[in-house]
Amino acid sequence: MLKNGGLGLKIGPFHVRLNSPVAAVAQHMRLHYGHYNCLDRQDFVDFDIRLSAPSLWRRYLRPQVQFSFEGYVPFKPLPFVQAAAFFEWGLNWCIASHAHHYLIIHAAVVERGGCGLLFAGSPGSGKSTLCAALVGRGWRLLSDEMALLSLDDGRVYPLPRPISLKNQSLDVIRVFCPDAVIGSVVNDTSKGTVGHLRPPDASIDQADVPVPIRHVIFPKYLAGSATELTALSKGRGLMALADNSFNYSTLGVLGFNAAGDLCAGADCHEFRYSQLEEALALFAGLCS
Repeated sequence: MLKNGGLGLKIGPFHVRLNSPVAAVAQHMRLHYGHYNCLDRQDFVDFDIRLSAPSLWRRYLRPQVQFSFEGYVPFKPLPFVQAAAFFEWGLNWCIASHAHHYLIIHAAVVERGGCGLLFAGSPGSGKSTLCAALVGRGWRLLSDEMALLSLDDGRVYPLPRPISLKNQSLDVIRVFCPDAVIGSVVNDTSKGTVGHLRPPDASIDQADVPVPIRHVIFPKYLAGSATELTALSKGRGLMALADNSFNYSTLGVLGFNAAGDLCAGADCHEFRYSQLEEALALFAGLCS
């Protein structure tokens, strides 16, 4: 517990304090964040978050939960059953809105043997499914939703958190990775059916170890498609990274230079797939 109450955790490079009376949030934190380092009372906190009912009567009539950040309420309340997922979505917003010492890319990042793969793309592209499958086969998890590309050294800094799986990806990963630990599943969210996969303890233990990116990959799951990796020019890769970045425009020339340097030092690809085993074999070859 911190001096102002709540649970304090070091999550990647950020210090987060969470206050919530919601039992489902406590359960989510125990399951998915039990291996993270707790903060000391004197530690500075980057993000002070609270999840609670917006009013007393809302606890009983159409129960809802409200997310607040240092007293500011950036979102409308959501149904109470979405409280745990609301923490993850709200923390994404906190980071994307404030951590401008990074270029923040909507991407999953994994690493093996010093070889970093960055999967950038819009929701539904299949990047989280690929990420979960790779992590289930021993790859290190750096991020599922947000790649933190340092403006200082051009490496990606880890933000290992629960992997967000949606809709049919939940069943795919349950079959592909039978030992995967997936928390409570919530239906009828704005993203469909959502569940979170617990990150490996080994990835959390290496949360202070950044990696260079060797391959920037723009995946697309297409049912029945062949496994196909196609070279992408560095110019097109740069533009695609800009399109999939949260704060590229905010950073201006710094964002352009960071994305350009990333593409200059990595191979860029478009990737189409439908078979996870074939995809994983291909990525193992890229990093051999």
